[in-house]
Amino acid sequence: MSGLIGGMRRRSAMAALGVLAVGKAHLARAASVPVALRIVSVGGALTEMIYALNAEKDLVGVDTTSLYPEVARTLPSVGYARALSAEGLLALAPTQVIATEDAGPPAVLRQLGAVGVPLTILPANHRFEGMLDRLARVGAIAARTAEAARLTQVLRNEWQVAEAQVAARSAARRNKPPKVLFVLSHSISQVMVAGNDTNAKAMIEYAGGVNALTGFSGFKPLTPEAVIAAAPDVVLGTEQGLKAAGGPEGLLKLPGLADTPAGRSQRVVALEAMLLLGFGPRLPLAVRQLDAAFAAVVRA
Repeated sequence: MSGLIGGMRRRSAMAALGVLAVGKAHLARAASVPVALRIVSVGGALTEMIYALNAEKDLVGVDTTSLYPEVARTLPSVGYARALSAEGLLALAPTQVIATEDAGPPAVLRQLGAVGVPLTILPANHRFEGMLDRLARVGAIAARTAEAARLTQVLRNEWQVAEAQVAARSAARRNKPPKVLFVLSHSISQVMVAGNDTNAKAMIEYAGGVNALTGFSGFKPLTPEAVIAAAPDVVLGTEQGLKAAGGPEGLLKLPGLADTPAGRSQRVVALEAMLLLGFGPRLPLAVRQLDAAFAAVVRA
């Protein structure tokens, strides 16, 4: 047993030394050549911001949530945001890594710091103003401050249009917002629903609805009793989740959903996951689309 433990410790130490060696090589290269931006973006919405700021030439790697614009998928991938590897990140010789709060594991983030790679973790803050704050930070990191300021003004104008659209439809409903249940079902065996303090709840409210589930924060497993008691008017999901469930009919077969007003009336709405939940520069567009989708199914 002691031999096995000793072997494991030696392998762990060798892996750590490998990371440090790659990191030292990265620093040596940075010291011997003029500094050019080499950004790795961990978070689809952050990647969208970089493209929106016309800074994509400085982008050398992305994570697996960076699906928009389509060209971002051609860049080297550093893997899933929550399961990064220091070796994969350092192999791209980044001068800056930007990430969301979901990035991890913590040990990998500490390794980046240990070898001197600048790492910026941006807060989620699922509000429009929070998105603008992240945009300003990304603009500063990418040396696109002026572009970020211009885009901010464009987004503020678009946001006013989105708010006016939602307000008009709310007035038409006599301020009786639809109760919306968000179902996260990218794997049909791991179905979750959204409570307070989530990006899904924020989007539902921005688009003129109310979250059907309260009394808890974050996401929790779907239970038929809670779903039936919530009595949602609309079931909201992502296009990816809807596909995994086998379409609207498959989604409504999940426990309890068929016995709700939404299930009985077949009211299911879905948007592309990063558009709906990413809180990136397409946020005003997402709110307009979600508001229109709610209006279409509630009226039906």
